[in-house]
Amino acid sequence: MQPTDVPWRERSSIVRAVRLWRTRNPRTFREKVRYKMLHDHRPLVVTFADKAAVRDYVATVVGGQYLPYEYAVVGDPQALYDVSLPDAYVVKPTHGSGAAIVVSGRAPSEARLPKEPGNWSYQHVRPEFASREDVVRIAQGWVAQLYGQGPNREWVYGQMPRQVIVEELLAGEDGAIPDDYKFFVFHGNCAYVQVDAGRFDRRTQDFFRPDWEHVPLSGGPPWADPRPEKPARLSEMIEVAERLGVGTDFVRVDLYSIDGRIVFGELTSFPAGGDSHFDPEYFNDEFGAHWTVPRRYR
Repeated sequence: MQPTDVPWRERSSIVRAVRLWRTRNPRTFREKVRYKMLHDHRPLVVTFADKAAVRDYVATVVGGQYLPYEYAVVGDPQALYDVSLPDAYVVKPTHGSGAAIVVSGRAPSEARLPKEPGNWSYQHVRPEFASREDVVRIAQGWVAQLYGQGPNREWVYGQMPRQVIVEELLAGEDGAIPDDYKFFVFHGNCAYVQVDAGRFDRRTQDFFRPDWEHVPLSGGPPWADPRPEKPARLSEMIEVAERLGVGTDFVRVDLYSIDGRIVFGELTSFPAGGDSHFDPEYFNDEFGAHWTVPRRYR
């Protein structure tokens, strides 16, 4: 998305003024995410969103041992022709969310990469169907796009260089894609853990409290059956998440537990762009009750 393609309402100063007025006294989680999107313009928030820059933050705060292996970060996708890669890896734009090329032998045999450049979606393909030419073509489309919806929404993505990062594929010894653990950290304290499983199969989603009490909340996908087991190193994962979130009022910290190894995924300041689904709806209030937004971000 180029700057001129951003919807007018997301560039309008009038729309911004209306949204500022509507969020002046936020109460629910969704309202507070939208408030943060409009008010929190600290460089730290940009660092959190930048998939390349955040690695330095993680290494400084909790240590580089929690980072996935990095093969390359490039501004010009043509440079990927010169990068030596294994049979399994992940390619992502650093300046956005929701797009990736996952290459592994466990991908469906019929899966193929899309033909259009810059396709902004998750793609899971086998190595023989991920030619370097196709990967470069899609990556070139990524760096040509301004991700986000302008200064009234996820403005952070317009404040960072458009690059492509290639990292190790996070998989267990059996080659399976691991569950994704998302820690909701408010003022340096973890209040909830979201567990997403089956990203490329039958996706499930469950919520837990830090003591692993299951929360009767649906965010959209069904609950897993059987229920996800408590990770062996959950206490350490919570500690890592809380240390990464200590410098801000709220951040969601995504981690993986792979054969006893804890690996960083990403930091998200604006989950779902302020449109998170809660069923039952009262959890929108409950999540928001953990969060006191500042009148001014410093």
